[in-house]
Amino acid sequence: MPLLAVLVLAVGTYAFRLAGPLAARRFDLERLRAPLAAVAVVLLVALAATSALAEGQHFAGWARPTGVAVAAVLAWRRASFVVVVLAAAGVTAGLRLLGVP
Repeated sequence: MPLLAVLVLAVGTYAFRLAGPLAARRFDLERLRAPLAAVAVVLLVALAATSALAEGQHFAGWARPTGVAVAAVLAWRRASFVVVVLAAAGVTAGLRLLGVP
């Protein structure tokens, strides 16, 4: 990566970190706390859905979305992270072993 690109990314990163405290002084951010939390959840769900359903430009098959659904249910039921990951991987691997794409 060229040195100029690294410098631009570094300056941008520090600018974002500085923007938070500066904005907190100028704006009442308490009113935005709930909408910003909702935006974060929507972005994470969109990322999970895209990763679960697509592989490149094509549908990823049924095994992967099923594993993600199992992980979502376990996370919703407040299972530990290790259990969520192992169950999702196990379901996905099991379905692929059975021939489900």
